[in-house]
Amino acid sequence: MSYGVSKALQGAVYEALSGDETLAGLVGAHVFDAPPEGTVPDLYVSLGAEDAAARTDSSGSVTTHRLAVSVIGTVAGFGQLKAAAGAVSDRLDGAGLVLERGRLLALDFRRARARRIDGNRGRRIDMWFRAIVEDS
Repeated sequence: MSYGVSKALQGAVYEALSGDETLAGLVGAHVFDAPPEGTVPDLYVSLGAEDAAARTDSSGSVTTHRLAVSVIGTVAGFGQLKAAAGAVSDRLDGAGLVLERGRLLALDFRRARARRIDGNRGRRIDMWFRAIVEDS
């Protein structure tokens, strides 16, 4: 197992989302790999938590990563957030991203959770994806 591919995986996910025209039409350039500082946009996408574990195989170089991607906003209702979450899912589920290090073997949507936050002033959808990578 190697965690060495993690940075390359995060970079590829970030590039895929920040370069997606459908998502940009919904959130503009507001895709972040860290929480935004200063004035927070009304609607944005943020890369989140990650868990990685060795995957049992003969090579020992395959790792399963569980990645969180969140859509967060203060817009009324969940409609705009769900549209943005759908665009994120459409872009990542089954995507054949090219990594700077290693190789992506699979990327798929696993689950999502939508909820109100900040005393009902905001909304948040957290989505989890599973990525299987091989370090070369």
